[in-house]
Amino acid sequence: MTLSLYIARRFLATLAMVFGGFFVLLYLIDMIEQIRRFASADLGLGAAAELAALNTPQAVYRILPMIVILASIALFLALARSSELVVIRAAGRSALRMLVAPLVATLLVGAVAVAVLNPIVAGTSKRYEVRANQHKLGDGNVLSVTREGLWLRQGGPEGQTVIRAARSNFDGTVLYDTTFVAFAEASGPIARVEAAEATLTDGAWLLTDAKEWSFVPGGNPEREAVRHDTMRLPSELTADQIRDSFGTPSTVPIWDLPAFISGLERAGFSARKHNVWFQMELALPLLLAAMVLVGAGFTMRHARSGRTGIMVLLAVVSGFAIFLLRNFAQVLGENGQIPVLLAAWSPPVAALLLSLTLLLHLEEG
Repeated sequence: MTLSLYIARRFLATLAMVFGGFFVLLYLIDMIEQIRRFASADLGLGAAAELAALNTPQAVYRILPMIVILASIALFLALARSSELVVIRAAGRSALRMLVAPLVATLLVGAVAVAVLNPIVAGTSKRYEVRANQHKLGDGNVLSVTREGLWLRQGGPEGQTVIRAARSNFDGTVLYDTTFVAFAEASGPIARVEAAEATLTDGAWLLTDAKEWSFVPGGNPEREAVRHDTMRLPSELTADQIRDSFGTPSTVPIWDLPAFISGLERAGFSARKHNVWFQMELALPLLLAAMVLVGAGFTMRHARSGRTGIMVLLAVVSGFAIFLLRNFAQVLGENGQIPVLLAAWSPPVAALLLSLTLLLHLEEG
């Protein structure tokens, strides 16, 4: 038990050191990038430091598997150079038994990363987008989402409503030059509303300077059109749903993802991308454990055996290949080429099995 705690403590200390080193390095690089990106806005050093502090957690969280494998390599190289590996093996400890402590520590780190670090990264990413838009566009300006405008779709008891706006504010809660087209479930379009401005309130869109057409069989929509100074259209959309649906799923905290996915599907949006991300986040602790095993499989050997540099290189290349395989499976899952569960869980499971095979081969000689 004492030996296991010692190895786990060494691993966590190494992981913290590698994590801190990458955080500082990426922070400095990102601060320079923010100064370059907002050069036309005369961004000061303090503002650049703030933007970099908000953007760096997302970058570090994205490469967390690579940080873990580097920490694993550093740990076992240090144990080998101090001959502690020889002493542990001479005491009768097998390689797999010795790996239980760092594996348990890695699973706990992965669980904390998903439960705590993920919401923090989501919050800082949202705040970064807001601050970046303010520096780039100014507080009083609006943001054009695309050349054609902003497109939304919302669901309700009577059917779907398609929304198009020429432009919006930074979070999509105020739309300008807006068109609402309501569709019944079986009869097609039933109404159209054009408004100069639409503001999302609690449970409804508040329209200003609106004109409403009703598509009734045998009627004349233009002659029967009605103008409204103000008008309310029911809506189940929220500001968070609008903002997050046009960003990446990583900007939604994992605790809010199940409800958010249900809301997207109820409103008519495709939630496949968010489903893939949710399952990948659940599989993250298993992926981190596989990275530890990969690093151990190549570097848990005596320092006098030679070829240390080659083994380190093979471990890093293997970890990078697993990382790329995970991203490739994510793309396939988001495009519907493979099932969601297969896209999220197959890379960490495959990496875990292959690394165990390597360790068993080395253990049996």
